[in-house]
Amino acid sequence: MDFTEQQINRYARHILLREVGGAGQEKLLNSRVLVIGAGGLGSPLLLYLAAAGVGTLGIVDDDVVDLSNLQRQVLHTTPDIGRPKVESAAQSIATINPDVKVIAHQTRFEASNALDLLSGYDLIADGSDNFATRFLVNDAAYFAKVPLVSGAILRFDGQVSTFKPHELNEEGTAGPCYRCIFREPPPEGQIPSCAEAGVLGALCGMIGSLQATEILKELMGIGESLSGSLLITEGLGTEFRKIKVRRDPGCPLCGDSPSIKDLSIHEH
Repeated sequence: MDFTEQQINRYARHILLREVGGAGQEKLLNSRVLVIGAGGLGSPLLLYLAAAGVGTLGIVDDDVVDLSNLQRQVLHTTPDIGRPKVESAAQSIATINPDVKVIAHQTRFEASNALDLLSGYDLIADGSDNFATRFLVNDAAYFAKVPLVSGAILRFDGQVSTFKPHELNEEGTAGPCYRCIFREPPPEGQIPSCAEAGVLGALCGMIGSLQATEILKELMGIGESLSGSLLITEGLGTEFRKIKVRRDPGCPLCGDSPSIKDLSIHEH
């Protein structure tokens, strides 16, 4: 690929990195990533992916911008209040990097449209804010055989991991899926949402940026994948813990005798 002079200037700090170079930047420009949610995690995630030059960004979100979002959802501004988040996100991305193609999916990610939405993307990033969507994204990514980089936040804590249960690692074994760690969603009402318990805005930037870093590594095939590990952040104590996790042979989705054969478990 021949870079334009403008692209060479824009991505110069990437190209200078030995692990990235022109070949890595070309991979990013040819990559397609689907981001679920343009909120607290999706905002920094989309901003950094766009700035990095990921060629196509799909965004799934059916919500509109609210004043209470602006404490953490830095993709949107005060004049955007009442506007669909996918529209606001597309405009912000175009301002940062007009070369990035944005595909706006102003809809909710559901069992009925999940596999269609995933089609054609190289990787999916989950920035949703509820367990139902989080488990659906995991299951859909597994059936579509698409790598998933997942993030979650609440109050002062967050976690990030990469899930590639359809691929074999260097040891010749498959990595875990989200259900290998968390078998099923908790009972409704047991764990409060961010709207109920609150969240430190800057923490969203931290977790979303970590997701973006892992996504860029996966797209370029550099560094050590977070697959097989769960990174947990405790903001008040400024502590990071990286926990090894393995595929669960008894997992209902990717285990030896799976009971989940399709997405019908998510239909209501």
